[in-house]
Amino acid sequence: MKLRTDLSFFSTLVKCGSLSAAAREFNVTPSAVSKWLAQLESRIGVRLIARNTRRISLTQEGEIYLAEGRRILSEIDDLERSISSSQGAPLGLLKVQATFGFGRSFIVPAVSKFSALYPDLEIQLLLTDRPISLAEGNIDVSIRFGPPPDGRVLARKLANHRRRIFASPRYLEGRTRPVVPNDLTMHNCLIVRQDDVAYGQWHFTKARKTHTVKVRGTLSSNDGAAVLTWALEGRGVIMRSEWDAAPFVRAGQLDVLLEDYALPPADIYAVYPHKENLAAKTRMFVDFLAEHFAHKSGQQRSPW
Repeated sequence: MKLRTDLSFFSTLVKCGSLSAAAREFNVTPSAVSKWLAQLESRIGVRLIARNTRRISLTQEGEIYLAEGRRILSEIDDLERSISSSQGAPLGLLKVQATFGFGRSFIVPAVSKFSALYPDLEIQLLLTDRPISLAEGNIDVSIRFGPPPDGRVLARKLANHRRRIFASPRYLEGRTRPVVPNDLTMHNCLIVRQDDVAYGQWHFTKARKTHTVKVRGTLSSNDGAAVLTWALEGRGVIMRSEWDAAPFVRAGQLDVLLEDYALPPADIYAVYPHKENLAAKTRMFVDFLAEHFAHKSGQQRSPW
């Protein structure tokens, strides 16, 4: 591209400080450098360099051409580097965030497989009890339940995530099984305490009718794994995802309750910054997660 060649030539000429030094840099004669400069000035119609000194002295137009030319060259280099990196292996540091329970069970194995594919990529996995903002933690990809309310980020759905009500046969022995959501007020409900505003409120839908129940219990925690352990020990009724509970349902350790009622969906999303030039590491990890969870969803289409 002639424009880039001319811009690069002029930038190098100024950096060298003289026609003879530039000739040595380009491995040509000084007269060839002088001819190239004359052709450039003739093409754009202005003088870029004053000819009254042995060293290069820029005209006002030359100062502008140099500054803008270097900016354009830098932007071209950035563009080419961006396109090149998008086609190659991911490099640098990838920061991923997920919640404790889901992260331990599903994101840790996924990160391990991705790392095996790209061993030169450094991956930092941050597990928290609730999502944090991408900017706050300088996060590249956050795994969340439900689409984010912030339109300044991108979100890609990875998998469906349905929640159900469960209790162990040990807990249900000698007790009346709940038939409608309001029956839960007579049971000891084990609560994951993550949102104090909606603390202990369980929402159900059946035939387009919504039922909200304020549940209570003697045990609560901000860790879903702890609450699941209590449920398996027969301490009460729990709301958990099908993915978490499926192995225990198949093993006969948990029973499904209120099967005719649906709970609000909390589908799994990969959330990442809205950038014009998305880094290859982020794009490739999100693509990998989508494929990874599509495979797992196929395996767990019928969880029981």
